[in-house]
Amino acid sequence: MRKVRARITLSLDILIVVFTAIGTYLMFSNTDNGAGLMSAGLENFKYFTVLSNIFCGIVSLIAIIRRKIPVLVRLMSSSAVGLTFLIIAAFLQPIYPDTNLYKGGNLWFHLIVPVISMVQFILMEISSKIPFKYTFLSALLSLIYGMGYLINILVNGVGKWPDTNDWYGFLNWGFPVGIAIFAFVVVMNFVIAVILRALNKLASKIRVL
Repeated sequence: MRKVRARITLSLDILIVVFTAIGTYLMFSNTDNGAGLMSAGLENFKYFTVLSNIFCGIVSLIAIIRRKIPVLVRLMSSSAVGLTFLIIAAFLQPIYPDTNLYKGGNLWFHLIVPVISMVQFILMEISSKIPFKYTFLSALLSLIYGMGYLINILVNGVGKWPDTNDWYGFLNWGFPVGIAIFAFVVVMNFVIAVILRALNKLASKIRVL
């Protein structure tokens, strides 16, 4: 059974690497600045969506090469792309109903890679209990990103679309609301990590029965 699960994990790692490469190519070959909340070329590096997915792809690539990677790093990458999935599905897509946020590179980074990564974490074999503190550490990625996002706006100003520094539109209702949104995002990153940890534990128990 462990060999089967190891093969599944490896297969999903390969898919994540391939799909991340596809999504990255589509993102960076985009020339329509502002389309689907994307930017042109290398400017896409400013999005948490892109950064989290590329991080996830790198983690899977390292796992393929080394066949082993710390569970904390796995949880960080899966919860980060899971956060991307949740923000798009529950927040940004409803705010921008006339914009298709599942088109082109967004399809791979907003849906396909996040779902595969979360499923992989739930199903993968973990030799020891995942410390609960790892869920807090996983939320550091969104916290660091949010701090950088706000500092950039404080230094350079909000600006106007499509050249705004508030590319997610979180400050449309003012700084207090924007900061509250970022705090909520960090909490959701933590909650997703907690859920993934719990589901992995549950899946392990089911496999034992």
